[in-house]
Amino acid sequence: MDPYIELFKLVLPEEIVKYFDLMSIHYSTDMGGRQVAHLHLDEMDMEDDERGDLIPNGFYNEQIIQDFPIRDKKVILHVRRRRWKTPDGKTVSRDWDLKAQGTRMSKDFAGHLKKIFGHIPDYGPLS
Repeated sequence: MDPYIELFKLVLPEEIVKYFDLMSIHYSTDMGGRQVAHLHLDEMDMEDDERGDLIPNGFYNEQIIQDFPIRDKKVILHVRRRRWKTPDGKTVSRDWDLKAQGTRMSKDFAGHLKKIFGHIPDYGPLS
């Protein structure tokens, strides 16, 4: 059992852990002087038997999602979803619902804030 994978499972949403690889982590500082952890995630490729006749065709532009803070650090997920082409040239991808509607926050984080405040507060830019 890889201890890093187990830690990854503890801090990120289940669907992220199941279908995305953690590619890198880097840190920055926001305008208020708070540390920000940037987690870069790439969607895993489908297994050959799952993919069928689909041809890998790179990634969509990354989505930026704010998630729960960890150890007083803001957490920003940089998520890249894969795309595939069908033999007739159509682009297809898995359908992910990672963000709360109308926000740039993970569904879990937005739901948590809504329980506390009665609404989802606006946190401004995700730097």
